Amino acid sequence: MILRDQTDADRDAVRAVVTAAYRGLPIASGTEPAIMDALWASGGAIVALVAEDFSGLVGQAAFSAVQIFGPGFRINGNGTNGGWVALGPLSVRPDRQRAGVGTALIQEGFSRLKARGAAGCLVVGDPAYYGRHGFRRPAGLHVPGVPDRYVLAVPFRGSPPPAGTVEYHEAFSAT
Repeated sequence: MILRDQTDADRDAVRAVVTAAYRGLPIASGTEPAIMDALWASGGAIVALVAEDFSGLVGQAAFSAVQIFGPGFRINGNGTNGGWVALGPLSVRPDRQRAGVGTALIQEGFSRLKARGAAGCLVVGDPAYYGRHGFRRPAGLHVPGVPDRYVLAVPFRGSPPPAGTVEYHEAFSAT
């Protein structure tokens, strides 16, 4: 398997992987392909990776800027020099799930984000899966419309994210 940066030529294959990976999942909103398209078109993905093997594209991961708002503060998450970023969408073609593709994409993404100086990464997802990658529930961090138990973070430099409300990149409102 090869991990590499996503390119414009990957757009249709990425859309197909995202669509297939989220189809029928109870956590899926159905907007995941549109979100990935909007992240890519806007340049909102700080890191956008794909995984491919002999059969073609088998996975993708996008990491984008978030902002955290709290009483009297606002942290801009440009992903460099202290910013927090979010993982999502993370997609693996159904026939390649449970084969380490998602893990490889997360690890490579973390490596690249750390090199950029990011403070850490947030995700909205299954604590059992993401907990294996170091994600934990941070105290007082909220994403509107999401039960707190699914809001997870992994710090890269030791400090958890501050308590507050997370605002995702505008691409996450795509439909």
